[in-house]
Amino acid sequence: MSFLRLPSMLTVIILSLWETSGCGAMTLNSTALLQVSARTRGGGAGVYSTQSRRRRSWVWNQFFVLEEYTGDEPLYIGKLHSDLDKGDGQVRYVLSGEGAMSIFSIDEDTGDIHTTKSLDREQQAYYTLRAQARDRNTNLPLEPESQFIIKVQDINDNEPKFLDGPYVARVAERSPVGTSVLTVVATDADDPTYGNSAHLVYSILQGQPYFSVEPKSGVVRTALPDMDRELRDHYLLVIQAKDMIGQMGGLSGTTTVTVMLTDVNDNPPRFPRKSYQFSVPESTLVSAVVAKIKALDADAGPNAEMDYRILDGDGLGTFRMLTDPHTQEGLVILIKTLDFETKTSYALRVEASNRYMDTRFLSAGPFSDVATVRLQVEDVNEPPCFSPRISQMAVSEAAPVGTEVGSVSAHDPDASNCPIRYAIDRKSDVENYFEIDRQSGVIWTSRRLDRELSALHNITVLATESLDHSQVGKAVVLVSVTDVNDNAPSFPVEYQTSVCEDAQPGQIIVTLSAVDLDEPKNGHHFLFSLAAKAAWNQSFVLRDNNDNTASVLTWRAGFLQRERPLYFLPVVISDCGTPPLSSTNTLTVTVCECDLHGNRRSCVQEMSALLLPEGLSLAAVVLLTGLLTLLGVAMVTGAIRRRRKEPLIIDDERDVRENIVCYDDEGGGEEDTEAFDMFTLRHLNETKRSYHVTAPEPPPFREDKHQLFQEFIEDRLREANLDMTAPPFDSVQTYALEGSGSAAVSLSSFSSLTSLESEQSYHFLSEWGPKFRKLAELYKDREGGGAS
Repeated sequence: MSFLRLPSMLTVIILSLWETSGCGAMTLNSTALLQVSARTRGGGAGVYSTQSRRRRSWVWNQFFVLEEYTGDEPLYIGKLHSDLDKGDGQVRYVLSGEGAMSIFSIDEDTGDIHTTKSLDREQQAYYTLRAQARDRNTNLPLEPESQFIIKVQDINDNEPKFLDGPYVARVAERSPVGTSVLTVVATDADDPTYGNSAHLVYSILQGQPYFSVEPKSGVVRTALPDMDRELRDHYLLVIQAKDMIGQMGGLSGTTTVTVMLTDVNDNPPRFPRKSYQFSVPESTLVSAVVAKIKALDADAGPNAEMDYRILDGDGLGTFRMLTDPHTQEGLVILIKTLDFETKTSYALRVEASNRYMDTRFLSAGPFSDVATVRLQVEDVNEPPCFSPRISQMAVSEAAPVGTEVGSVSAHDPDASNCPIRYAIDRKSDVENYFEIDRQSGVIWTSRRLDRELSALHNITVLATESLDHSQVGKAVVLVSVTDVNDNAPSFPVEYQTSVCEDAQPGQIIVTLSAVDLDEPKNGHHFLFSLAAKAAWNQSFVLRDNNDNTASVLTWRAGFLQRERPLYFLPVVISDCGTPPLSSTNTLTVTVCECDLHGNRRSCVQEMSALLLPEGLSLAAVVLLTGLLTLLGVAMVTGAIRRRRKEPLIIDDERDVRENIVCYDDEGGGEEDTEAFDMFTLRHLNETKRSYHVTAPEPPPFREDKHQLFQEFIEDRLREANLDMTAPPFDSVQTYALEGSGSAAVSLSSFSSLTSLESEQSYHFLSEWGPKFRKLAELYKDREGGGAS
């Protein structure tokens, strides 16, 4: 470094002695214990060697500076002086480090140090700086750089603060004196190690005599016993913290503490009244609330929850009590129907008690209360009552119309005993099977009954008071229809079986059963037999199995499909009812070709069965086919009739007709617009004469030329008249004379045939077949004439 080239350097300060001046400033005397010599000038590393001691001195003043200085001039802190300074101005003092030249300044000549800004110890408590003496001419250091500290001296400029305030605390009511509520803490930003600026003392400004605070710890405690939440549930305290140990002139800060008293169960429930009275209509439904009572409890939350019960009274079996969990009311609930005519009033003694007890306060008395509840039953106009409400009756399905089924009875439960009128609710008897006598309640049949359609009728009978039609009672009447033997047994399905051509005698081909819609008491018993006309057949025999089934067996062997493919066996089924009924059912047996294992290979009805829907018989399919045929014929007939009513001229897109036009002369040109008016074409001169136009006389019409066309048209006309489906749209247009108004020359193809230059040939017409024979002959003749 450059300062190593100095001839001599100051030693590091080892010993300092502080003295106190009259102004409170401090002087630092430094004694040099070691001397460091400069290195030799000849180059080389050079080392510092210890020589004889020589006393050097730095002088420091004002190493402490007060914070918050507000003067106009810079504040003098101290003085930097080296014993190398002879006072001739050759030494320049330099200051560096924290705040150098921005907060602290130094006089280069004298070494005086000043502060240019107000300092705040709470922001920075001390500053570390470095001082050095340099040669003014060469700017080389005369001594090594020395480090020192300027401490900011604290003043009491910060008041205590409660960083966590305001506070909210809770304490149970009736707590003993000295119960801790909470601890408040205040902080002071001043230096706690210097003076008493940060020594705090707590006191209570508001909240006495209920609470107190410990001066040093800040613990808030209760000061009065038996504080009652029901009288006052919260308190607002003001706590103060003051520095300087609470002495006069110290700074202070305050905070608030809201103390909430929590509830304890120290109050029993109490009824506001000892007796309650309510009115209850006798028509009130079961489970309805008929009365509400409430005991008052000054406590809150779970401590105010209560249970109600009936202690005694004449309504123990008619009413019960529950507690409403939301309102803590006692609910009197009806559990049995009321009857004014039987009992007009009830008396109940009820109790309300706390659900949760606090044993500390049981000595004050029981935590329950008792009251009397009186319930007065009110009379209402009730609807008629049936006895019984559900009746069961029976009637035979063979009973004639007007047969009495049974009767119902109802009465007015009120004291007035109003007359009753009966009726059947038609919603329950839509088919009007039954009627009822309005006065006696006797029910009879109004239609024939059929057990197989409806075995049970559920009807509703109405009883209405004659003086008040709004009072209607209802009863249910169940009418069972008893069975009679009115249905003959029959096959459950349409049996269709088959037999192989090589079947042996005695072979069972099918087992038959039967069904009967009737239901006899002792069950069904069916008898099977063949009809008289089939009893002597030599092919099959029927055997009754005596278990409501029968078996059909082959009587012979050697069935041939080609001789007789089908057999129809009439089977008679009879029951054992009273009277016995029977029916004849047909069994169809098909002869089939089978293999050696008895599996069918081909049957007569196989193909037809494949074409028939499942479950349809052959007779049903034949009937259905006939109906579809009749429907098709009707649709075709209707279509033909509608077509006959259509106009003869239809739109151009469907106008397909055969028009034969004979061009004997040139056409009429643009004036030939009446193509279908044959009279106009044949009497052209007369028509033109009405417009004062003179036309030449038409040449005589040659019938012989058109004889061939006339015969052709007559043949086609006869065919059209005989064909009922062909539209009558044939027409003939004959042009016998060319019109006079045409400015064009003749366009007739016939006239062009007379020209010798024409090379047109119509031989291809003869190749088109018989339909064009006449047309080919016609053009053949004309072609020949033209050639000649």
